[in-house]
Amino acid sequence: MDKTRLLIVEDDNDIRALLVEFLTAEDYAVSTLASGRNIDDALRTEAPDLVILDIMLPGEDGFSICRRLRTKSDVPVLMLTAKRDDVDRIVGLEIGADDYLVKPFNPRELLARIRAILRRTADHVPDGAPGERHILSFSNILIDLDARSVRDADGMQIELTTAEFDLLACFAERPRRVLSRDQLLDWTRGRTHADPFDRTIDVTVSRLRARLAPYLPEGLEPITTVRNAGYLFALDVRKSTA
Repeated sequence: MDKTRLLIVEDDNDIRALLVEFLTAEDYAVSTLASGRNIDDALRTEAPDLVILDIMLPGEDGFSICRRLRTKSDVPVLMLTAKRDDVDRIVGLEIGADDYLVKPFNPRELLARIRAILRRTADHVPDGAPGERHILSFSNILIDLDARSVRDADGMQIELTTAEFDLLACFAERPRRVLSRDQLLDWTRGRTHADPFDRTIDVTVSRLRARLAPYLPEGLEPITTVRNAGYLFALDVRKSTA
């Protein structure tokens, strides 16, 4: 079986060497870059399953690189930031990063984040007959859980990041039920003990609303905020197989 491929874009030689040694020992195939200069070539030749991307890079920074990646690729991105305030994290999530980690970090936590992202993006076939496709639909939007794709009634693809798809699937599988931020973090990102000031879910909900709005009837809002409780998917969801 082919090894899972990781691409690390990090300019600090010591951190880069540490991550290569650690992740290689965990049976990943690891390639590295010291800047974003050759990342387009690396994505084409290495075909990584996940990119670990530092924000502070010489030349083009991680934000710009992530923004470019999202215009042409759905490869998951885990961003590294040296800042402990929320600004870098929120900006990274808004431009399509799947997760973030603050330096300095424990390599075991990085490994847990990598595994959680890859687990969410792996092909998953729910229980049912072989070959069946499992579809959730609401209004004029269809979610194919097996293909991890979202389309409108005309078959037009609605582009979502990994984090956005995971959150939408989580809501659609639990309609008309108040879900707390901690529950949503646990189900979508594997964090059972969330920082009470972590705005990851809030940012992703905001992005998801904006992504879906052009495909929904005017004024229809599927995700509502429940004050001091969390969020609720307010539409009926139909389940089917194809």
